[in-house]
Amino acid sequence: MGSHKYSNKLIDETSPYLLQHAHNPVNWYPWGHEALEKARNENKPILVSIGYSACHWCHVMEKESFENEETAAIMNQHFVNIKIDREERPDLDHIYMDAVQAISGSGGWPLNVFLTPDGKPFYGGTYFPPQRAFNRPSWREVLANVNKAFLESRHEIDAQAENLTEHLRRSNDFQLKKEETNVFDKSTIDQVFYAIMKQADKDWGGFGRAPKFPQTFTIQFLLRYHYLTRNEEALQQALLSLDKMVEGGIYDQVGGGFARYSTDTEWLVPHFEKMLYDNALLLIVLSEAYQLTKKERYREVMAETIKFLQREMLDKSGGFYSALDADSEGVEGKFYVWSKAEAELILGKDADIVCEYFDITAKGNWHEVGVPEGKSIPRILMSIEKFSQKKKMDPKTIHEIIDQGKKKLLAARSKKIRPGLDDKIILGWNALMNIACSKAFAATGVEEYKQLAIDNMQFLWRELKKAGNEFHHTWKNNQVKYPAFLDDYAFLISALMNLQEITGDRSWLTRAEELNVFVIDQFSEEESFMFYYTSVGQKDVILRKKELYDGAVPSGNSTMAFTLYHLSILLDRQDWKNHSLHMVSSLGPLITKYPTSFGVWACLLQEIVYGTMEIALTGAEFMPLLKELLNQYLPNRVLMASDRHEQSFPLLAGKPITDPPSIWFCRDYSCQRPVNQVSELIALINRGENRELILN
Repeated sequence: MGSHKYSNKLIDETSPYLLQHAHNPVNWYPWGHEALEKARNENKPILVSIGYSACHWCHVMEKESFENEETAAIMNQHFVNIKIDREERPDLDHIYMDAVQAISGSGGWPLNVFLTPDGKPFYGGTYFPPQRAFNRPSWREVLANVNKAFLESRHEIDAQAENLTEHLRRSNDFQLKKEETNVFDKSTIDQVFYAIMKQADKDWGGFGRAPKFPQTFTIQFLLRYHYLTRNEEALQQALLSLDKMVEGGIYDQVGGGFARYSTDTEWLVPHFEKMLYDNALLLIVLSEAYQLTKKERYREVMAETIKFLQREMLDKSGGFYSALDADSEGVEGKFYVWSKAEAELILGKDADIVCEYFDITAKGNWHEVGVPEGKSIPRILMSIEKFSQKKKMDPKTIHEIIDQGKKKLLAARSKKIRPGLDDKIILGWNALMNIACSKAFAATGVEEYKQLAIDNMQFLWRELKKAGNEFHHTWKNNQVKYPAFLDDYAFLISALMNLQEITGDRSWLTRAEELNVFVIDQFSEEESFMFYYTSVGQKDVILRKKELYDGAVPSGNSTMAFTLYHLSILLDRQDWKNHSLHMVSSLGPLITKYPTSFGVWACLLQEIVYGTMEIALTGAEFMPLLKELLNQYLPNRVLMASDRHEQSFPLLAGKPITDPPSIWFCRDYSCQRPVNQVSELIALINRGENRELILN
């Protein structure tokens, strides 16, 4: 037990979040047979408390309640207490979050839910204060009331648990259209665009009001919609959203990388935690925006963000860690904000220019309860060009001063006490980061990004793969845990397909095909064509959920629909194409009505309607031409390259190996005369009849 007064059953876990609670006076258990058996044997209700290491309010509730000995004594006497890291067990988090949303109308973390001894939820909520406040009961009141109800009105508790579980089962069937609806029409895509623009913030970018999330899938849809229709409004809103984010406080101007979301309209005050998946998704959309616009700032932000991830979130084994906390020294954002006096001391003679450029002022730009006066979050209020004009200086000189200033601030910051690191490695999030590395290489041609993707994929294959095609969900210190979930596999298949594109190595595609077969076998729900979140062999959940919304990360189902569609073309699998079309059409009305909740689905629907470009590159020494080709903004395409005769892939079959290499532009495997230069291919695509490859 060492110097700790208390230790509980979390002491042997690997999750940083669970380990944070290992010395609470609460007798916490991890989710598993021991705790569930104890609840059944002792006929006690189960308290499940779910959070994650970078969650600010989780820390607050721990300090106020779970570290309090009197509160812990009540919890230990009347409940079997289980702590869950939502990132380790997203399947359980999804189920019990749905339950709490059904009970209270809202959800979030920490998530506290009470279950019957057989694991069925009957009551719950999110954060509860130690004293009654804002019409919220205190945590001890909640514990007392739940215990009293369980002892005195058990039949009502059991009935409530049955009703709630039945509600979860019914809502799991969603509002899927059983009959086919014809959504594969250009007018549907226009409707999606209009629905997005109704929510667009045309002053500050993004969609909806604060708190504002990056919504990268919606931005991707707009970039692609502009490419297909030449609609300028779509492009404007997409780029405005990216520009305001990269200028705002949500982007770490000093060290690179993005925080999870902004608490205000202007993207100034983030919730300071940095998640791997957000940074991966923003890198992906910035890659597309850079391909389209060649705007140098996007390239810089991508480089800074990848540098940040390599510096602070990359394990020496090749896997990326999950998250950095919002708090350091118990204060949210402390690591990232500056007082003017502090910045001046570090910056010396250039302080005036650097501070003005990043809006670091004596008064401070962050004014909230609990935030000391005079603190500024670095942000950019005008471009270097405009700022140079204002200062009557050469832009190049200003650029150099700003760059040097950033380096000094970063060096000084690295001496501060750092935010906590969640160093578990999650398969799905790493796969998203893998896609981001491939996309960044495609857009910029920086070889290091391609190598990063290859090394990371080799790590995932080496460390997280079980026998056959099964994978684990997490890895830490050579320990793997939990069977992988649907989104882990879906993102991994997508990452393999992207690796095949940037390397020309078809073995990655073969692996994607094998995993796709495995997912269909283990996760399918035949009636709706959708996939369950958990595999057929997983027995410790009360129901197998189907996740369809594209939230902070794409849903496993939308990603599977995309991979099925693209693999169907790459491997000539009409059954997989039909599967994907069924998935999209059954969700069609929801995609049209709520596109910002179904952003990945909307991108796929758009591609199906406008058609997919099939591009093959055959010839000796194809890599320079492939790099040039990857650099182009050509969304809605599949791409294969080969320097030898291939008969097993329909896009390559029968095509000669030429020197110089040939580029083939095809539709339904029917190819036009090959060309030898990327500019000729672009001219071919831009001809009217080819620009809109409508699938009839």
